[in-house]
Amino acid sequence: MYLARRKPALRGSGVRWRLLPSFPPLRCSVFQLFVGLLLLAVLSLSLHFTCSGDPGWRRREDTAAPPKPCLPQPPTSLEQLSWGPHQLAVLVPFRERFEELLVFVPHMHSFLQQQRVLHRIFILNQADHFRFNRASLINAGFKESGNDTDYIVMHDVDLLPLNQDLDYGYPASGPYHVASPELHPLYHYKTYVGGILLLTKQHYEMCNGMSNRFWGWGREDDEFYRRIRSAGLQLLRPSGISTGYKTFRHLHDPAWRKRDQKRIAAQKQEQFKVDWDGGLNSVKYRVESRTDITIAGAPCTVLNILLECDHSQTPWCVLS
Repeated sequence: MYLARRKPALRGSGVRWRLLPSFPPLRCSVFQLFVGLLLLAVLSLSLHFTCSGDPGWRRREDTAAPPKPCLPQPPTSLEQLSWGPHQLAVLVPFRERFEELLVFVPHMHSFLQQQRVLHRIFILNQADHFRFNRASLINAGFKESGNDTDYIVMHDVDLLPLNQDLDYGYPASGPYHVASPELHPLYHYKTYVGGILLLTKQHYEMCNGMSNRFWGWGREDDEFYRRIRSAGLQLLRPSGISTGYKTFRHLHDPAWRKRDQKRIAAQKQEQFKVDWDGGLNSVKYRVESRTDITIAGAPCTVLNILLECDHSQTPWCVLS
């Protein structure tokens, strides 16, 4: 139990301390007291402010518009110093998923602030005309994330963590698979490392990043699992999470967004091989533009990335 701290009473040797000038006693009836309290209540309601800073009595013409959500106040520089020495780069491979993006950025910014995790969100937008290449975008994002971040999370834009017991802190002991098979709403095989995976930058470099040979949807994370094992790293996963398959919100609608799962030419055989030579050291790309934006008050950086494809090595980067 905590004791309330009281101000010490002013005392003198027989002297009566008078802090305020004396006034004649006020007399009021019960009815007058009730009216006064009612007026104070109305005044307090009229002075109510919304999150946007507009007074409550100023009504916009479109009264049906929902109020803006209240985001956590941005930490001061002094507060951020107490959050620890590490800063996370959130790498989000992206292409034409704007509805998900509008939900993802404010959610993740608020989620990480509640965990007191310093972070920067990078939207890795593939702006070329090749098939989608999640792994190459992550390699490019790693190189562009700056020296002020010292660990990364590969994060799908359609997967939102809902449980604050999921730790996004610095994974010093090894790669930390947040979206583990025991918690992911769709994928439950034991070698799965997709969705959300945390690594220090040093550990990512030990794996030589991800293979750039996976054009189209899928398989790049299965190959990365073998890279983790080959680098001698221990894969860690959450424990003690009681929310099961409701730990995440999955935004993807398969009826609306069809995944590019086609396998053409030699791609069918190549998808099960480990690319020992390529990866972070061989990714080829160009950053067309870098733009800092805010979505519902949450900051992020959008990188428009143009990937390059060696047609002699991976002719399946385009669909004939």
